[in-house]
Amino acid sequence: MNENSNKIKLKIITHEKVVYEADIDELYVQSTDGRLGILPNHIPIVCALDIGVTKAVVDKESVCITTMAGVLQFSDNEATILTDIAELGCDIDLARANAAKERAQARLAAKNDKDDILRAQFALAKAIARISAKEKHI
Repeated sequence: MNENSNKIKLKIITHEKVVYEADIDELYVQSTDGRLGILPNHIPIVCALDIGVTKAVVDKESVCITTMAGVLQFSDNEATILTDIAELGCDIDLARANAAKERAQARLAAKNDKDDILRAQFALAKAIARISAKEKHI
């Protein structure tokens, strides 16, 4: 158990590395059921994550991280997010994310086959998450 009951020990992990690890004050994630906020001493929870922005608040400062789906486990003031892709907002190339968004929107407008539409929707969701994390809009 995290000995400081006023903090949450957060760790965001991909297959390749630990993307973010810190003691935080608040945690906000995009679950498959909607936006979820967690404060210290929250009840234990396990939930599936959607593509979106995870926001960690440390001393009233927000750190935004894109999480491209995954799982959140929270218990005893320890939160672990397992995801395939996670990026710190400060590391995101905004011009590249905007270009990806425009390409995805163009593919959606073309209304090709169902599989292409699904891939375009997925690409658009990822691009929007990256832009939101970079601009801290969630």
